[in-house]
Amino acid sequence: MKISTTVTLKKDVLDPQGKVVSQTLKNMGYKTIVSIRQGKYFEIELNETDKKKAENIIKEINEKLLTNVIIEDYKISIK
Repeated sequence: MKISTTVTLKKDVLDPQGKVVSQTLKNMGYKTIVSIRQGKYFEIELNETDKKKAENIIKEINEKLLTNVIIEDYKISIK
């Protein structure tokens, strides 16, 4: 089973990389950009057929390793 997870900074956390990318794109002429937030994307393949078990495993992986739950949020997508 393939699962993807996207980790992003919480909305209230300053995103300096996103700010730099946003400003650079504006300097390149993309004036319609309002803001950009950057994040991390992971694709994980599990040898698990039970969707609920797979979701629980990925949730645990996110909370133990991939995400700093104090400043980041994550979304799981099961394919």
